[in-house]
Amino acid sequence: MKIIIIGGVAGGTTAAAKARRNDKTAEIKIFEADQDISYSGCALPYYISNKITDRAEVVPRNAAFFKQKYNVDVFTSHRVLEIKPEVKQIAIENLTTHEFFSESYDKLLISTGAVSTVLPIDGSDKENVFYLRTVANADKIRRFISEVTPKNVVIVGTGFIGMELAESFSTRGIKVTMVELAPHVMPTLDKEMSEYLEEYLRGQKIGLVTGDSAAKFVGSPLVNKVILKSGRELATDFVIMAVGIKPNISLAQKANVQLGTTGAIQVNTKMETSIKDIYACGDCAESFSIITGKVFYRPLGSTANKMGRVAGDQMTGGNLEFHGGLGTGIFKVLDMTVAQIGLTEKEALREGYEVIVSHDRKPDKPKYYGGQEMFIKAVADSKTGRVLGAQIIGPAGVDKRIDIFATAITFGAKAEDLTNLDLAYSPPFSTAKDPVIFTGMILSKG
Repeated sequence: MKIIIIGGVAGGTTAAAKARRNDKTAEIKIFEADQDISYSGCALPYYISNKITDRAEVVPRNAAFFKQKYNVDVFTSHRVLEIKPEVKQIAIENLTTHEFFSESYDKLLISTGAVSTVLPIDGSDKENVFYLRTVANADKIRRFISEVTPKNVVIVGTGFIGMELAESFSTRGIKVTMVELAPHVMPTLDKEMSEYLEEYLRGQKIGLVTGDSAAKFVGSPLVNKVILKSGRELATDFVIMAVGIKPNISLAQKANVQLGTTGAIQVNTKMETSIKDIYACGDCAESFSIITGKVFYRPLGSTANKMGRVAGDQMTGGNLEFHGGLGTGIFKVLDMTVAQIGLTEKEALREGYEVIVSHDRKPDKPKYYGGQEMFIKAVADSKTGRVLGAQIIGPAGVDKRIDIFATAITFGAKAEDLTNLDLAYSPPFSTAKDPVIFTGMILSKG
């Protein structure tokens, strides 16, 4: 059997590894347009901040590694131009030699990931306007900072990447101003959580402009000023566009692979697409909510790994299936950690739930042991008591609590169940009644 995988990084390489573990004789090839086959996209902000100084730590595996360990042939700088399902072939261009050739397949996996959302803003083509999606993008930003020693940056967008980059630049002594079209930063959070985060960021001298958007970048040859839609002007030495990503589905579209309502590739729990023997996984594919059962688009590295494992298994005769996700996310900005899972209050109401909401501020461990306050908001179904989601902001212990919520929500826990969790307690680690238990008490009115 011959398996062709289009795209590497998390989904494609995980699928290849699983397929090889299942089938020792299959011919497996990966074609990747980028120069790097496997890298940690989530590590890129820390590479830019110099917390990670060695590029090899961000790109730990190359083509030779996959050949030696998994007997998988990896071709970087090779762009797949077309999928031909009717003859089970793909057309490829070697981006180094510009040679064109074809490859046949028995099973095909589309793992083309996502691309940065590009807004049609005048001046956005200038050399000091950057996007961050690949290691090559990060290399350019690092090189610019090293050569120019900028004093100011404007970040357009306040999602995960925007926030992590705000930390990266701030720790390097660069003054940060963030611009967000929505009324509050981190639009995926509920309003009061966003306001809590905004208060912290302003206290850390991060400039915030909300309810406004970039209209024009001016300066020659480099941008030195951002003109906002309101008319406000922001001086800058460079610009980061962090307004989100979208699924890279052009190849799938040309092959008439069915897209879903989110605009990503429609797949079932086996990662099968609408065309026989073609699978999809990762940031180019739809996921679905464990809570509602409805499809959604949540491009996360953790999800891509799980999808890739299922795809690799299914292509080699296995029976693994994808069980959906909760959109669990976490990031750090300076000394604050922000995490969320499941449905926000506004999302739960939109889904038709009658909700009960808890707001709680508790230390991650006793104050006499250096405990620091975290702000937890949780949402439950008032009819059944089922926990639907949580958002947490705090300087310490946030990761532990969001993972408790992840486990609880995955297994359908009710608010009362949270109060009965037998969580580990010792002053260096928690309070006798953990903040999660307090949340359960509030939600269940206990």
